Amino acid sequence: MPPPTRRLTFRRMVEDDLDAMARLLGDPVVMAHYPRPKTRDEALAWIEWCRRGYARDGFGLWVIEDHDGGFVGDCGLTWQRLDGVDELEVGYHVVADRQGEGLGSEAAAACVDFARSRGVERVIAIIRPDNRASRRVAEKVGLELDRTSVMHDLDVVVYARG
Repeated sequence: MPPPTRRLTFRRMVEDDLDAMARLLGDPVVMAHYPRPKTRDEALAWIEWCRRGYARDGFGLWVIEDHDGGFVGDCGLTWQRLDGVDELEVGYHVVADRQGEGLGSEAAAACVDFARSRGVERVIAIIRPDNRASRRVAEKVGLELDRTSVMHDLDVVVYARG
């Protein structure tokens, strides 16, 4: 996983993170650009999906915490199938009351750097077109608009680096 940043640390998700992840993924503000917030059962499935990624790939979405141990959200790398191709995506969610502090950009930059250190040349971000904040994060970490596409029957923009 990425090393600590100026303000954040990364760690693997565990089942004990269910309450925090259910609050994060169930928050209508955080999930405004998804079809709907996730249920508690879906948050548990999210944790299990991340843990399968750790076992299979050595990475996934990690819990991000501030240096005081406060839960900030999740950020990491996951394989996504888009337009018939598997691509490595950097993804991020920050709790609503910490949005706007640059924490998503800080975490995403660390994850992109981590991917590059492991020899990954291309990293993408899949974003809903109207999600201006997420698009700004992608741009701040050096990703550029690559194309438009459709994922899960939703229009998306794809940012890429490499």
